[in-house]
Amino acid sequence: MDRPYIFCHMMTSIDGKIMGSYMGTQEGEAAGEVFYNIAFGKNPYYQHQGWLSGRITTDDNFTRYKEPMLDQKALSVPEGDFIAEANASMYYVSVDPAGRLGWESNTLTYVDTTAHVIEVLTGKASNAYKAFLRKLGISYILAGDESLDYGLALQKVKALFGVKTLMLGGGGVLNWSFIQAGMCDELSVVIAPAADGSSDTPALFETRGGFAADKPVGFTLKGAEAKEDGSVWLRYTVNH
Repeated sequence: MDRPYIFCHMMTSIDGKIMGSYMGTQEGEAAGEVFYNIAFGKNPYYQHQGWLSGRITTDDNFTRYKEPMLDQKALSVPEGDFIAEANASMYYVSVDPAGRLGWESNTLTYVDTTAHVIEVLTGKASNAYKAFLRKLGISYILAGDESLDYGLALQKVKALFGVKTLMLGGGGVLNWSFIQAGMCDELSVVIAPAADGSSDTPALFETRGGFAADKPVGFTLKGAEAKEDGSVWLRYTVNH
């Protein structure tokens, strides 16, 4: 396989939402710990080397919708990819096709996991944005001219950074687009014993914005485990 093994790992409410006020309940917080420990605890199940999210998920959780500090007069950067760190113990791969995220550091910390940032850009990203990333020491790879080339991006993540197993933890649109593109091998879902009934929060998979088709996909159950807090951990292979 010329790309990493990819598993989508998410927490949802009983009604399939990946965000919402249910997360602040006692049940939601307990399930959140289960979710974190599976992927990032002292003995993580998948032993992965990185995780990938989209721009909105990154802004929601890390960059907080800050504007990037761009120098429109920056000298032209060299063509191609930029590798600032090739031996990190963990990477955060951010899909940001046009280059919009306002990073302030080349690493981020999620609970007690620190990761080096890799930006996935397309030809839409400006020279000023790439110069901004270089100044911060943030790695970036180019994958596609007008739209994201999933296969090329994932090949580069494996070849340039040694990522053999990658966690997909995007929003519903990104998750579904990867599955529709045949770029997700396994689904891991922690279902919290809580719900809030909101119709305005995203679901595990979505076709919003027309980024992926609504072609149905089947899954094969690999495992089901009830946790002490009342959450359930389900694992499936994706039937391509």
